[in-house]
Amino acid sequence: MKNLTYAIALLFLIVSAKSDNRYYNEKYRPQVHFSPEKNWLFESNGFVFYHGEYHLFYQNVAINKKILYNQLGHAVSKDLIHWHHLPFAFTPDEKATDMASCRPMAGSAVIDSMNVTGLRQKEEKTMLIFYSDSNGNQNLAFSNDKGVTWNKYAKNPLISDPGEDAHDPKVFYHSPSGKWILALFSGKGKGTNSEGISFYSSADLLHWEYRSHLEGFGECPDIFEVAFEEKPTEKKWVVLSGEGDYKIGVFDGVSFKPETGMQKLDYGKNFYATQTLSNSPDGKVIQIAWMRGGEFPDMAFNGQMSFPTELSLRSTKKGTILCRKPISAISALYDHKLLKKDKNLIPGLKGNLLSGIKGDVVFVKAVLLPKDCDHFGIVVRNGKQSDGTDIQYETAQKTLSVNGNKMVLEPIDGKIELQILIDRSSIEIFGNQGESGISTCFTPVHGEDNFILYTQGGELFVESLEVHTLKTAWSNK
Repeated sequence: MKNLTYAIALLFLIVSAKSDNRYYNEKYRPQVHFSPEKNWLFESNGFVFYHGEYHLFYQNVAINKKILYNQLGHAVSKDLIHWHHLPFAFTPDEKATDMASCRPMAGSAVIDSMNVTGLRQKEEKTMLIFYSDSNGNQNLAFSNDKGVTWNKYAKNPLISDPGEDAHDPKVFYHSPSGKWILALFSGKGKGTNSEGISFYSSADLLHWEYRSHLEGFGECPDIFEVAFEEKPTEKKWVVLSGEGDYKIGVFDGVSFKPETGMQKLDYGKNFYATQTLSNSPDGKVIQIAWMRGGEFPDMAFNGQMSFPTELSLRSTKKGTILCRKPISAISALYDHKLLKKDKNLIPGLKGNLLSGIKGDVVFVKAVLLPKDCDHFGIVVRNGKQSDGTDIQYETAQKTLSVNGNKMVLEPIDGKIELQILIDRSSIEIFGNQGESGISTCFTPVHGEDNFILYTQGGELFVESLEVHTLKTAWSNK
């Protein structure tokens, strides 16, 4: 699956040569999402907090001598909104001679706070990145200057050829067992022919012992403990794979025991390879994902990350689910505001409540009651040359759809609650306080920036409609 993606990346990078010389203001450049300055962005290779800064590592792929040349991109932020690019960290496969041997591989980053590796040199704590090579080995690189310079561990690999197509190590500390855990996607776990996640444990982050294998999960695994909204002291473990499929259960440092069936976090086609923040400063579980598969015509870059979200568990009539909502720091980008309350929208009349909003970067928060309408929706980025993109809710089917993506969204007390984040090349929808979502990329017509709220076949009651145009997060280089 990844090889096909790399081939598409190669084709894109060959044909895309045009660039706007205005820094981070090109036609399809995301304004409130992270994107690379240039080249192709793949999965995150680490997401970690240290000394007041959030570090994001990601695969940055360029063309060098007609091959895909894989470099580890690095950016930092103090608020998860405004990012500053740093020099590339390192190249996983310097000796690669073709695309297959230089495949970008996802990984993870942690802080060795107690210096269990013995790699610390001065006052700064050691930052570690775990990554795979093209032979299925698991390796380590480390930094003692807050991620500015990097060295590869002299005794790599840490885990040698652990299984068929093993990659994407996720490392975290498990307090109850006092061990570090490495969760690794493997095409075949030991003693089984089923792909899934193999778990390893270690006391020093260098020597790893195989513990168990969890079947039924895809690549780019993540595992984390998260609290219930209604009971912050009560937590459960969540195992999640690249496609956004997850189970909730118990992890004892050896194996994961699911307590739910497989559920889905996002129903969009552009949501993949999530990472949760390591060493979170306030205990919150913050997630970011690669918005894989987007199109950025005539740009010198391709790819963006999703907007950071905060995760929580919620008890519902259907059982326990994982919820996600945009981090509250988004309010720092608010610009022009439109607010409507207690409005009854009737089909066939001129009453577009969004007529006061224009822009290409907008955040919508709405509480809507379908009443007797057949369907209602919000048309995004329309104008004289384009009908725009329709975010439509079907009342009878209780489904919301956009760009060919569809999810079930049942009213709660008769209401549909939506948060919609529109950037220049993406739409992210969070329904009913984050109970379900859709992440999708799009390429709207440049300059078409109108919005329409409509209803068909009956009335729609608008309990509240709050809309903000957003300032760019890239105003300063």
